[in-house]
Amino acid sequence: MTTHSIKTVWKENNTFSTDIDGHDVVIDLGEDQGGQNHGPRPKKLLLASAAGCTGLDVVEMLRKMRVELRGFDINVDAELSDEHPKQYKSIKLLYEFTGEELPEKKIERAVKLSFENYCGVLAMYKSAVPVSYEIRINNG
Repeated sequence: MTTHSIKTVWKENNTFSTDIDGHDVVIDLGEDQGGQNHGPRPKKLLLASAAGCTGLDVVEMLRKMRVELRGFDINVDAELSDEHPKQYKSIKLLYEFTGEELPEKKIERAVKLSFENYCGVLAMYKSAVPVSYEIRINNG
């Protein structure tokens, strides 16, 4: 079994820094929350991790299927609870593809495989909250 380990260091006020694979990731609160806005908020980084994880899967699968994309965006909307501890109650991903004559079936297959089988981040989230997705293809 593989273990991932990181170390997060408190810098000042509400700012924390984590070295991940040689990349410095800074987390902070917004000024309206008593922070200095030196970095993103922790919960939104969870959403970025989900989008990045599934995005990497999809791009790699489409590359193997010889699908050429001109653009690919993933928008993530997550509903946050009102009560503490504030947490996501549901997550929805919108996969948006742009290109010339994109093969809808291949794109749907790549997204479905990532969503259902390969993306470990989404697998963790799906065990805790409802997660759904939609695909939008823009040809031309």
